[in-house]
Amino acid sequence: MVGASFDTVAEQKSFVDTEEFPFTLISDTDRTMGAAYEVIRPADQGLDDYPLRITYLLSPDGMIAEVYDLNSSKDPLDEHAANLLADIARLK
Repeated sequence: MVGASFDTVAEQKSFVDTEEFPFTLISDTDRTMGAAYEVIRPADQGLDDYPLRITYLLSPDGMIAEVYDLNSSKDPLDEHAANLLADIARLK
């Protein structure tokens, strides 16, 4: 599992240390990855420092198998995690 945000490496390290976050984080300050994965918010939303919250599940061959848009979802995060884990098991 890998997370990405527009934060700097130093900001991410602080978050990892403070929250004891167990996953790798990628710093995307130039938003190259954000553009490729279409997570840059429209300028009129006023939250352009923050990427859209989207989870991509990649298949074993590296293709996008599922997309979970957490911005419009009413599902709590634990339900999202359960759905994600079920899809991972399905793809094995």
